[in-house]
Amino acid sequence: MRKLIMGFVFFGMCFSSFAQQNFIKHKVEPGETVTKIAQKYQITPANIFKLNPDAQNGLKPDTVLLIPKGNGAIIKEVETASTDAKFHVVSAKETIYGLTKLYNVTEEELEKANPGILKNGLQIGEKVIIPTQNTTPVPAKIIAKVIQNPKIHLVESKETKYSISKRYDVSIEELERLNPEIKEGLPVGFELKLPTDRKAKMVPQEFAVQKNNSNSPGKPNMVSYEVQPKETLFSISKKTGHSTEALIAMNPTLKEGLKEGMVLYFPVSSSNNHSVSRKYTDLTKTLKTNKQKKLALLLPFNISKIESDTSSVRTRIRNDKFLNMTLDFYSGALMAIDSAKSLGINVDVRIYDSQETKNSSGVASIFKQSSFEGTDVVIGPFYQTNIESSAQLLLKDSISIISPLSKETAAVFSNVIQTIPSDEYMKNKMFDFMKSDSTNIFGVVDTKKLSTRKYLSENQKEVRLVNFETIETTNNDIKTMLVKGKKNYVILDTENTYRIKMIINTLIALQTQYDIQLVILEGNPKLESDEINMEHLAQLNLMFPSLSKQISGNEKSYFVQKYRQLNAVAPNSYALRGFDITFDTLLRLSQEIEFKETLLTITTEQFENKFAYLKRADKGFRNTGFYILYYDKDLSIKTAN
Repeated sequence: MRKLIMGFVFFGMCFSSFAQQNFIKHKVEPGETVTKIAQKYQITPANIFKLNPDAQNGLKPDTVLLIPKGNGAIIKEVETASTDAKFHVVSAKETIYGLTKLYNVTEEELEKANPGILKNGLQIGEKVIIPTQNTTPVPAKIIAKVIQNPKIHLVESKETKYSISKRYDVSIEELERLNPEIKEGLPVGFELKLPTDRKAKMVPQEFAVQKNNSNSPGKPNMVSYEVQPKETLFSISKKTGHSTEALIAMNPTLKEGLKEGMVLYFPVSSSNNHSVSRKYTDLTKTLKTNKQKKLALLLPFNISKIESDTSSVRTRIRNDKFLNMTLDFYSGALMAIDSAKSLGINVDVRIYDSQETKNSSGVASIFKQSSFEGTDVVIGPFYQTNIESSAQLLLKDSISIISPLSKETAAVFSNVIQTIPSDEYMKNKMFDFMKSDSTNIFGVVDTKKLSTRKYLSENQKEVRLVNFETIETTNNDIKTMLVKGKKNYVILDTENTYRIKMIINTLIALQTQYDIQLVILEGNPKLESDEINMEHLAQLNLMFPSLSKQISGNEKSYFVQKYRQLNAVAPNSYALRGFDITFDTLLRLSQEIEFKETLLTITTEQFENKFAYLKRADKGFRNTGFYILYYDKDLSIKTAN
């Protein structure tokens, strides 16, 4: 932890050194303030105070201030290909340890390239040779997130066993085994013991269902499917669109039981509107690295706020959720850059501090002070309003800009690429998945959930709603709406925990007579609380939409192990998304065809996210890739679509 804190502090020092070497002089005029001067030079007051500490006591006319050139917002240029020797000019307060972290080299390598450096130390202005075999700076080790001991987790307010199990990729059962005290509840402040790293065996990615007449002799127009580990007949029936009875009829060997590696045959189902499987392209097999591409990341580190904050770096990171999210995304992006480098991808990557909030950003200053000529794609900023303003500035140069985290649908510029499908699109596709002649769909929707009721009345008019006035009327309506001989999808939307429990108990009791599956159209935090029994949700095979695929620790074991080596914690969803978006972008940039053509013609899937883009008239591209997931009986989460 001490190393991580020192690394973060050194990151700030790098900024100071950068500023000290690149400044101009400003003579204070009568009536000028630090804020006015900062606005004049398009920098922050913190940049001025950093070079002129006395300015914090007030300004006097004719005082000479040192002003950093540019906005000081660029973090670090990351090059993925370098053959020439590199040099580093030593600035004040820099250390040998800092250089090893900045350039990802060892002290021994520096000593070999610069004899006597360990004995004599660094001298300001000295030109240090950086070993050429490993010249890529590694910002991940400079801005590494400060975390708690990875074997202990301090429980915070509103955390649940479920959320912690997902964060650390461990089952609730294992958490309770290590911490018997939490079986009756999860107290805030409790020091939760976590399992040590486990060695996991890599397993192959799930085989796609493909048309394969040659491999299915005597079965024309059939498709083949190889059963994967831990799959059930129910999950395969959901995936293929055929009932379990139909699968058994077409594959008599299933009467003896489902076995891993078994090959099943069946026709593509026409009873559902969803496809059996979508074909994904592995872009690593078609890389073209002869021409260098340029990628820029605009991420909201808000360094000036950190520098001017009187609290410790540790406290700032622990309390600032937006900064946490940024660092997580950034750490995943850096791993993607490193992975691209290992593949020989020829991409120049630059990373900037977008200095953004929901209503402002430093993007305009970055574009003014830094050249984006020849840049192919920009990832970020995070807020949609800043994406729009950035897209307008980049439009004239035909530079595409990727919105990594925004769900908003207001994108109006043709160069904007939205990576998150709209809520309405995902809901529509959920209903496409559920609808068929053999299904019955109705809703149990709280009267307070006006947006859901409005969506159903405007887009799914055939879906009936039960009376939600009292528990008794709700239960009675549920019974009358269930249909025997059909799959009954029950749409649930309420945040009343007591009502949720009563509805679940009613549905479970009726499962002996009816085929019932519980469905939610968007995330519901109440269902993730410890008050709701997960076994009950699994019994009802709760189905829900998700941007990310819930894959097992084995499937991502290499990524998790590598990430833990760098960051001392398992990657969360933001880190995985940072990796997936950045890696997918780098792969698309390194193809024979143009980047935008890959968006039009190629669907990809990375660790937890899939990317299937559609052109939106003159409004750019939008990703339509998401997953429909459900709880299986064994409490695991499976993919239904």
